[in-house]
Amino acid sequence: MYVTDPFLLLFIGVVIVVGGIIGFKLHPFLALLFAAFIVSMLTPPEFLQNYALSKGMSADAALSFSKRNVGERIATEFGNTCVKIGILIAMAAIIGKCLLESGAAERIIRSILYLTGMDKAPVAFLVSSFFIGIPVFFDTVIFLMMPLVKSMALRIKNSYLLLVMCVMAGAAMANSLVPPAPGPLFLIGEMNIPIGLMMVAGTIVGLFTITAGYFFAVWSNKRGPIELRDSADAKLEDIKAAAIIDTKHLPGLGISLLPILIPLVFICIDTIVNAVKPDDLSTLSPMTQTLISVVGFFGNKNTALVIGGIAALLILASRKKGSKEGISSQIQAALNSGGGIILITAAGGAFGGMLQQTGISAQIGVMTSGYQMALIPLAFMIAAIVRTAQGSATVALITASGILSGMAMNPDLAFHPVYLGLAIGCGSKLVPWMNDSGFWIICKLSNLTEKEALKTISPLLVVMGFTGLIIIMIGAKLFPLV
Repeated sequence: MYVTDPFLLLFIGVVIVVGGIIGFKLHPFLALLFAAFIVSMLTPPEFLQNYALSKGMSADAALSFSKRNVGERIATEFGNTCVKIGILIAMAAIIGKCLLESGAAERIIRSILYLTGMDKAPVAFLVSSFFIGIPVFFDTVIFLMMPLVKSMALRIKNSYLLLVMCVMAGAAMANSLVPPAPGPLFLIGEMNIPIGLMMVAGTIVGLFTITAGYFFAVWSNKRGPIELRDSADAKLEDIKAAAIIDTKHLPGLGISLLPILIPLVFICIDTIVNAVKPDDLSTLSPMTQTLISVVGFFGNKNTALVIGGIAALLILASRKKGSKEGISSQIQAALNSGGGIILITAAGGAFGGMLQQTGISAQIGVMTSGYQMALIPLAFMIAAIVRTAQGSATVALITASGILSGMAMNPDLAFHPVYLGLAIGCGSKLVPWMNDSGFWIICKLSNLTEKEALKTISPLLVVMGFTGLIIIMIGAKLFPLV
């Protein structure tokens, strides 16, 4: 028996995931996997075939795809998510554990407090996460910043939720508004928007949205503060012990920053090189080609995080005076924590993948293609619906820009198409929930429960998304740029 309505399939998946986790107290990994299997089994073969054709497969390949076993399709999406985040999460867990255990995180926190003072520390986390998130993937920002959040939370009373939300706000908005993040890069190519203009406009809109996000985070934190909790990878007693160590006994600031700066710098350099290099590398000298190849090797996010992890391990080893047992036990604790996050995140990716295979994005495109609403709110709405339905902000960006690219090329458009691109970016923030791998990353790294994340992180992005829409509409009216 098949279900021929993609929206009914979405509803079934939502009920299984939310009901399983909140109602039946199932582990998220199991709830997401069950939902993926049920949705996949109820999806008609013609839906699968149409999905495959939309991805550029030949007719024969699409037919073959539609006949693939349910378990095989789920495993493929599960594996695809692991490809994207598996090494990142494992190495980030090691970096975070080493930063905490070596005292490096404590050293960085003391330096931030020295520069900003206690009151401005959350703002420093907000702004730094936004600008780090421009060249670096969203999940990488969360991995790098969370150990610092946990150390800082001991300094500022009732601040843990505020700091978590500040990091989330900054990283999330940069990821969908400012190139060279992958979603905005695709969008500007599809809609013929100059990259420089998108970077400037995206940064301006992003600063407005994270400001709104900051005030919402302050309100949420006052309404229901959440304490820093004990966890296998960041025990409270260890963080508290580091907090009372004299500064002269902590690693130097430069050394402490290396595990964060190494991946950040390598990824940034690779991003810049990719933006300026010609498509045909044969026109360049052999030495330049070799240099680009070397930069590409070290700038790969997986490689960069591995090198950052090695730096973190060396710092910890120096602090433990070469105690192999001590280092081994810390790595084991980090990987135990990271392994659970990988499983849950990959299951979320599999569930999101099964929803995409129902063709729900194409269905939304058909429903909205003739809608005569104003273009900017329309762009926002399409991206928001697609994001909520299948969980990926990047897919929402791609889908909405594909639908609206023809309108963006209209010479009679009353404003520059950059405003449409920005509206799509803001719309793609709505609404993160359990079909989103990023939702699980922030949940598990911060130790928030699913219910707490749905009450704080999800509305945070809704507030920032709608704030962006308002700013974009005002900007298009006052500064149409045409």
